[in-house]
Amino acid sequence: MRGSGEDQGHLFSYVSPERRVPEKHPLRRVKSLAEEALRELSPVFDSMYSRTGRPSIPPERLLKSCILIALYSVRSERLFCEMLDYNLLFRWFLDMSMDDESFDASTFSKNRDRLLEHDVAQKFFDAVVRQARGENLLSDDHFTVDGTLIEAYASLKSFKKKEERKANDDEDDPGNPTVNFHGEKRSNQTHESATDPEAKLYKKGPGKEAKLTFAAHALMENRNGLLVDFRLTPSVGVTETEASLQMLKRQARKRVRPATLAGDKGYHTRGFVTSLRDRGIRPHIAMQDGRTTPGLDGRTTRHIGYQVSQRIRKRVEEIFGWAKTIGGLRKTRFRGVERNQLLTYLVGATYNLLRMANLSPAAA
Repeated sequence: MRGSGEDQGHLFSYVSPERRVPEKHPLRRVKSLAEEALRELSPVFDSMYSRTGRPSIPPERLLKSCILIALYSVRSERLFCEMLDYNLLFRWFLDMSMDDESFDASTFSKNRDRLLEHDVAQKFFDAVVRQARGENLLSDDHFTVDGTLIEAYASLKSFKKKEERKANDDEDDPGNPTVNFHGEKRSNQTHESATDPEAKLYKKGPGKEAKLTFAAHALMENRNGLLVDFRLTPSVGVTETEASLQMLKRQARKRVRPATLAGDKGYHTRGFVTSLRDRGIRPHIAMQDGRTTPGLDGRTTRHIGYQVSQRIRKRVEEIFGWAKTIGGLRKTRFRGVERNQLLTYLVGATYNLLRMANLSPAAA
């Protein structure tokens, strides 16, 4: 018999969001892992807020919202707040009932400075990494490093001479002026973006167009392809090798001392290889043809471990691919390195949570 739709729904509902989410939904394991890491940060959250006054949106809820934004490729915080009004899965993940009001998008902006001041994103990322280490998902011996470019959220029209950054009164449209820069020599020494001064003009290679960019650097362990560090720097002024040594130094403070480090040909430099050797790390770096470097020769490349590292190091591209196509890092959302570093850590933590959920689903 054909069913008929009712014009008006029931007045009351006795079904909780918990019952609407399937028992085997993959987000259940992600939520469990995220909440475990957030409980570790509870003392940090206590120090962030005053003990008097009107209660704020819980910081745990804001961070879990950032996880959802990355997992479901939500293009903006404002759109997420709109979706939160009608998306039952999002409400369940944030422990909100059907009667709870969605918070305003300005909540993210007002709390971002507080998160930056207390390094919450980095601490959350580190807590997720400690979880993975506790579940024996990380290798403490074999790592891979690589870098990629992140396009800045700034137009080339905003890249002007430093002494001419102020808009002229005779411009036809100050928000989108007519700019003719053909034939003009532009460089980071003489020009600067009015939208994001920390974004630098960079060309990836010969024949490629120059773009305003930042550089992202990933340090991956080789056992399961999990991130152990994810840094954002200006694309000009800090080289890939310098950023890699900074990440290794940070791991040393955690008493993690890699035995090998894999990388592509961009890391095949005398200074970088020497720095690795001085740290007791064997450089499993792809060699450039015709380049001879002490510390990286046949005595290293003949071993099977070098071949394994060269094969596994390509997994780091999967991290960059996911972060750009799903996590929202194809282009930055904020201005400056500091604010975009916060986003980078949150996207990196989300990738690790999703990977960990897939690696240990039985614990859900």
